Amino acid sequence: MAGVDDIDMLLPQTQCTRCGYEGCRPYAQAIIDGEAQINQCPPGGDATIAALAALLGRAVLPLNPANGTHGPQRVAQIDEEACIGCAKCLPPCPVDAILGAQRHMHTVLVELCNGCELCVAPCPVDCIRMVDRTELVDRKIAAAASAPTTEDNRRRFQAHAARRLERTAARERLLAERKSGSTAGGP
Repeated sequence: MAGVDDIDMLLPQTQCTRCGYEGCRPYAQAIIDGEAQINQCPPGGDATIAALAALLGRAVLPLNPANGTHGPQRVAQIDEEACIGCAKCLPPCPVDAILGAQRHMHTVLVELCNGCELCVAPCPVDCIRMVDRTELVDRKIAAAASAPTTEDNRRRFQAHAARRLERTAARERLLAERKSGSTAGGP
């Protein structure tokens, strides 16, 4: 019988949340638990639906339009002249494909961008747009920047998640130290 790992291996690992879940693994778990259908992954499209159907012995379903549509591979592109350096696009990127710092211009590392679109909504100046990989302004970049593989996406997402957990733990340790230090010397 197929498990969560088997389903997760078939998903594109964009972590885009268009399926209605926080990422590919939670979506895989929802499929196992009977809470989600196999047709909720727009980045995976028909190929992923067919692979999931074969794995699980289910009928192939059309992509659920409520989750979006499948299309060409896309990549985020930042209008660097319009970017104000707010850094709001950095945390939602599940593969750390955006490079920049507070109050400095940001740029997308095209070869790492998985096209999840999670950076678009937080941008307060709408300087991020999604473009087809084949339509990048610089054709040399487009030719050199093939889409990251599923395994690349998985590895980068796991590293991103580990960094976020470590930052959270470090912040909690610091707060605990400050709290214990302030109460130790108090009245």
